Amino acid sequence: MDERLLAVMTGFARTLRAAGVAADRERTQNLIEALAQVDVTRPMDVYWAGRFTLCSGPDDFPRYDRCFAAYFNGERAVPGPSRTIVTVTRHLAALDDDGDGEESGGDATPMSASRIEVLRQRDVARMTAAERDEVHRMLALLEPERRQRVSRRFTPAHRGRLDNRRTIRETLRRGGETARLRYRTHRTRPRRVVLLVDVSGSMSPYADTLLRFAHALVRREPRATQVFTVGTRLTRVTDELRHRDPGTAMREVSAAIPDWSGGTRLGDELKEFLATGSHARGAIVVIASDGWERGDPSLLGRQMARLSRLAARVVWVNPHKGNAGYEPLTGGIRAALPYVDDFVAGHSLAAFEDLAVLLSARRSTPRRTAWR
Repeated sequence: MDERLLAVMTGFARTLRAAGVAADRERTQNLIEALAQVDVTRPMDVYWAGRFTLCSGPDDFPRYDRCFAAYFNGERAVPGPSRTIVTVTRHLAALDDDGDGEESGGDATPMSASRIEVLRQRDVARMTAAERDEVHRMLALLEPERRQRVSRRFTPAHRGRLDNRRTIRETLRRGGETARLRYRTHRTRPRRVVLLVDVSGSMSPYADTLLRFAHALVRREPRATQVFTVGTRLTRVTDELRHRDPGTAMREVSAAIPDWSGGTRLGDELKEFLATGSHARGAIVVIASDGWERGDPSLLGRQMARLSRLAARVVWVNPHKGNAGYEPLTGGIRAALPYVDDFVAGHSLAAFEDLAVLLSARRSTPRRTAWR
């Protein structure tokens, strides 16, 4: 199989995983094997090969259709005689030999799958306005799954702990004769996620994209997601992000944040955030910042120590970590890292997809070792 086609389809599988489809490595390998048996110049063959191999059930079909359409040609992928899907080979021809992402032919699709794959890896700060809009459109399609936690409440089940009350009530209804034992088990609920997004001047190239990722999380689990912005003050923007339309949500957020492109006082803002403790307790706390702390780094270190004791997991997203040769040298990062469980990049669409997968992972790495 052509290496470029392999890269495109692997990227498509990653996009599906970020959207909540169980397109794991085994299913992706099945897709590659299926494409070797069909004609990839026939769009419907590619569509059905992916649908048969990457989807685990009917619930995945709508997500698959949306991601397929956005990833390949920007149209809704509905199979039928009156609707077509642009061919994969046409996408592969869209890159020049030097790989700069410009279309080589006048009839090429304006936003092809190959070009989207290039954009997935490109730093948001180095994109044009049109490219950034395309990435924002892809972020709007994400439906990030959420790590589950065991609740204290119970629900009826076929096996598990004996439900004495239901069993006794059933026995009384049958005149004292025990006909069937009733069981119960703990419910599961999505793990709460709290995002603290740095909107200071040094984060201005990334803040809008980070907030759009936060919008995707809020849209997916509105009751289990809280979003705050940090700069010179702490601002809660969860309600503004509950608008389903991303454009409306961003306008509401912009009007609500009084300290866009200001300074950074992470230690003071984190102290204010932890004053109640209720938001962080038992949640996955995601801090998106480059760590340029104008205040005392030791204060940030003390607050991070408190946060690590309250939160189920602490994730630090730094856009600069995606750059080759990056080292955590700023005072804020050095003070925070001993209390961080996952230190990840946040500079590209691929990095946000990886973050979505991290938040949905059922098995996690040991605490405070993933960043080393």
